[in-house]
Amino acid sequence: MTPTTPYSADLGDRDPLAALRETPARIQAIAGGWAPQQFERPLAPGKWTARQILVHLAQCELAFGNRARMALVTPGYAAQNMDQDAWMGREGRLSGADALAAFVALARMNVVLFESLSADDRAIAIGHPEYGAITIDWVMHQMAGHQIHHLSQLETF
Repeated sequence: MTPTTPYSADLGDRDPLAALRETPARIQAIAGGWAPQQFERPLAPGKWTARQILVHLAQCELAFGNRARMALVTPGYAAQNMDQDAWMGREGRLSGADALAAFVALARMNVVLFESLSADDRAIAIGHPEYGAITIDWVMHQMAGHQIHHLSQLETF
């Protein structure tokens, strides 16, 4: 059964592993040649800049990948909420190019881990204060849809 996440509509019926393999390369192709000032363009007035979106993507790869890793080795693991705005407030000096490189590297690290997982691994439960009982498979679906969601934003720059 396909899990329902906040980004299910973005993922659609795509295989999450295929999306996790492909989307970072698409984001790299879009932003990889940008000059520093191009990263500072906001999505819209009062919205995050392209740099901030890339920082956010890297942060989410770090946080969501950590959730999966902790669940794999910690029976009864319970994830913590992530306050994306508070996290963003701590990363103000990271350049757009560095954020892009961090995202691509962390995304690659995560997809290699996910490719190694068995069906039983993907079914490991994670407690979550907002979403309740989720699984590593749920996290993978969320991550894939989340990347696609932000890819569509970056395509508008």
